[in-house]
Amino acid sequence: MGENKILRRIRHPFITNLICAFTTNDRLCLVMECVNGGELFFHLNREKQFSEERTRFYTAEIACVIGYLHSKKVIYRDIKLENILLDRSGHIKLVDFGLCKINVPCGQTTATFCGTPQYIAPEILRMTSYTNAIDWWGTGVIMYECLLGRLPFADSKSQDGLFQKILHHEPTYPSSLSPVALDLIQRFLRKEPTERIGSSVEDVQEVERHPFFCNIPFRLYEEKKIQPLFRPQLDSDIDTRYFDAEFTNEPVCVTPPGSTDSINALGMSDDAFERFTYVGNDGLSHITSRS
Repeated sequence: MGENKILRRIRHPFITNLICAFTTNDRLCLVMECVNGGELFFHLNREKQFSEERTRFYTAEIACVIGYLHSKKVIYRDIKLENILLDRSGHIKLVDFGLCKINVPCGQTTATFCGTPQYIAPEILRMTSYTNAIDWWGTGVIMYECLLGRLPFADSKSQDGLFQKILHHEPTYPSSLSPVALDLIQRFLRKEPTERIGSSVEDVQEVERHPFFCNIPFRLYEEKKIQPLFRPQLDSDIDTRYFDAEFTNEPVCVTPPGSTDSINALGMSDDAFERFTYVGNDGLSHITSRS
């Protein structure tokens, strides 16, 4: 329900669009835009690391979409390589809005403990309230990964060990990093959120001014006037070559319903999910083009 609500109110070139939503007797269904260029995780795993120029491109587009969400009073809370897809042109598409927190203006806080362990910001681990600055921390983790091919904080033995490193240790930075790339990563990964780049009321505008982005206005990225350095080679809209065979070889099946036989059996009123149904402009165009 929460993801449906968020996707209906946001539209951005770097966000997967909600085409429509509907209910059956025992399921809630979201029909999403098809994006088949693969996850950034897939591409980085295959190529081991990206060039600084390619990393700049992805980081700028990520910053654009994070800034947009913040302007809509949304904290994303789960920025990671697996949640960033590439479209057929090579531009990013952010997916999975299940952990988003809505109605949190810049500077205001929330306190739910959530996120993917390797990307969780220190202030969440301290069990204190936090702001949308956590999204900039996650952006820094991604930038580090793209340039170096590894996570800045990792512990193969335990999750607690990982959390201790996030709280108390600094990442290692090889001399191969350029001074501007190093500076931006370090500013993203400040453990004190008020010192983190992007944490002020300027939000993404502060990030945009950093020398790493070579004075290229983020507006040009949003207008897709900056060409991607990598473009997926796709034969069709259903080409799945950029997704791991572990997933594409699985049989297509609808997620089984829960222990109840139907939505009505949950004991909710008949109109509890009335507002779930939705057809956006994209959905109307799909219907029109096939009629």
